[in-house]
Amino acid sequence: MKRSLWDHLTLWIQTTLANKALQKERSILLGPAQYIMSAVNDTKFSFTVFILTGIPGQEDIHLWISIPFCLMYLISIVGNSVILFIIKTDPSLHEPMYIFLSMLAITDLGLSIATIPTILGIYLFNSREISLGACLAQLFFIHFLQCTESSVLLLMAFDRFIAIHDPLRYASILTLPRIAKMGLVCVLRGVVVVVPLPLLLKRFRYCQANVLSHSYCLHQEVMKMACSDITVNNIYGLFVKVLTMGLDSLLIFLSYVMILKTVLSITSHTECLRALNTCVAHLCAVVVFYTPEISLSVLHRFGKGYSPLLQILLGYITLLVPPVMNPIVYSVKSKHLRAKIIRAFFK
Repeated sequence: MKRSLWDHLTLWIQTTLANKALQKERSILLGPAQYIMSAVNDTKFSFTVFILTGIPGQEDIHLWISIPFCLMYLISIVGNSVILFIIKTDPSLHEPMYIFLSMLAITDLGLSIATIPTILGIYLFNSREISLGACLAQLFFIHFLQCTESSVLLLMAFDRFIAIHDPLRYASILTLPRIAKMGLVCVLRGVVVVVPLPLLLKRFRYCQANVLSHSYCLHQEVMKMACSDITVNNIYGLFVKVLTMGLDSLLIFLSYVMILKTVLSITSHTECLRALNTCVAHLCAVVVFYTPEISLSVLHRFGKGYSPLLQILLGYITLLVPPVMNPIVYSVKSKHLRAKIIRAFFK
């Protein structure tokens, strides 16, 4: 009886060792990536690495491509920082229009800082890997700042409407405490609608190809890497776009309809042109921000058979062009701000 138990124990040990040896041999033959893919049905991963993409087929000239990106980031950071410094240090610029402009500059700075590490990391150092945690953090800040910028552009449209429609009550309507509350609402709205995006993504297992088509993480791309049902993410992502950028762009359009109606009622042709001229910089900011963003969202969700290069270029335009163009446009169109900048640096 004792010998029989010993034989069974010996057989169990030999079987266990044989299975471990077979498993090790299988992992060597299949390779780490394929072995992980084969085990995905049995394991829920708490850590995943995604591969970011630059411009496909142009890997040999990535260093040269990095030059315009570095210039754009430099212009964005310096330009928006200068605007914030001038508005903060000059009491004569503590007016609603310039306070809203400083809010726009802060969101533009945030967008630049959120994308610098991965975009320049790819083109300068060929650093393409990003962990799941870092990816979720980046997409949160990108979507949050875009949502906040959309809200700020809406507030700036409201500011232009009040300035043109009811100039005598402009200062009494847009007081500093009221502007602060409006800014706080913009931030809170962005946090509330964007926080669920990374939380919904974090609960997934990722077993699809882990190569993203951008140099940064976006919700609509990361969710496609999941091996689970993404219906909820798809619906909520579309809901966020409609609730934020869709609603904001509609309200901005209605604001300009009322502005145009007010301007056309002005009898003086000179005053009419002067009123419209105060809206040019804001209109440029709206067009530069919403056109590529809406186009990219449509491509991600409904586009089929389009060129991947178009998607990549639209992505870069969406994130890089507004922070570069906004300080330039406002510095050129606002005589008062331009004069202050020139006086600060060339006195």
